[in-house]
Amino acid sequence: MPHQYPSLSTEQKKELSDIAQKIVAPGKGILAADESTGSMVKRMAQINTENTEENRRLYRQILFCADDRVKPCIGGVIFFEETLYQKTDAGEVFSKYIKGRGMVVGIKVDKGVVPLAGTDGETTTQGLDGLSERCAQYKKDGADFAKWRCVLKITANTPSSLAIMENANVLARYASICQMNGIVPIVEPEILPDGDHDLKRSQYVTEKVLAAVYKALSDHHVYLEGTLLKPNMVTAGQACTKKYTAQEIAMATVTALRRTVPPAVPGVTFLSGGQSEEDASINLNAINQCPLPKPWKLTFSYGRALQASTLSAWAGKPGNLQAAQAAFTERAKINGLASTGSYVQSGQKDKAASQSLFTASYVY
Repeated sequence: MPHQYPSLSTEQKKELSDIAQKIVAPGKGILAADESTGSMVKRMAQINTENTEENRRLYRQILFCADDRVKPCIGGVIFFEETLYQKTDAGEVFSKYIKGRGMVVGIKVDKGVVPLAGTDGETTTQGLDGLSERCAQYKKDGADFAKWRCVLKITANTPSSLAIMENANVLARYASICQMNGIVPIVEPEILPDGDHDLKRSQYVTEKVLAAVYKALSDHHVYLEGTLLKPNMVTAGQACTKKYTAQEIAMATVTALRRTVPPAVPGVTFLSGGQSEEDASINLNAINQCPLPKPWKLTFSYGRALQASTLSAWAGKPGNLQAAQAAFTERAKINGLASTGSYVQSGQKDKAASQSLFTASYVY
């Protein structure tokens, strides 16, 4: 017989709920600027720029200091630990600057994926050791939400029941620890787009994974009103020969969510999963236009799909600052509209925004 031992006070629950609701306020989503130093090597290499701490700071400053047109579109920003303590040119700590713009500061807290023994190349995510102490410090340093990414893949033999269960429990333990420290956990069980599976298979696996995640969150007494979900959209594998419409993707995605995600969850903040900037916006828009009832906010938590055009426009050159910020502002505005189902394509083809951002077995 289960017994309830309340771990959160009424005041703690209200704080967590308020933070989550602020992040996914109407028309707002999340800028995921939490790429690790290793991931930034690849980003900087694309524009022939050295991956130094200063160049990383300059690039993040472009995003964080874009003009006020981004304020109605960005509810939260996920930081990598290095970035949390960096400063603007004017000497203000980034986290304080972001808060001053009315945005919520988040922090990536996992330590990356590691092999899960006894499986066909599957993984789990490490970083639970010392997590409570780190969360307590991050809270003092201005962070009010966190992100933890688990990764599953679709093949003939995967995901296995073991991988689904293990990753669900890791996400639940992380979420519980975050909430004990006043931090809203973003729960991210990403199913990679690698493979040739069709939309039906993707939907089936997404439903099984999300069902396991919410069972684990319940078992760990996680307060759902003080959480956010960051899932993949239900899309076919990158190598699938059949191409699906945005409306088909939207119907599969919303159906999977309706079957698995409790209405208590305030918001679903989709990852872009290697889609082009434009496809990620179009599909998000279609999801919000889907005629099925949707009890949660459905918005974005994009990294590459908010930044690819910006990075290309900047190209590591000081003279390109305004062009880079204009590119970021445009993508933020488009995704803000898509998060309310009100994005209308201009009809003009943007080469950078249409470029696929898929990377096989993607790691942060």
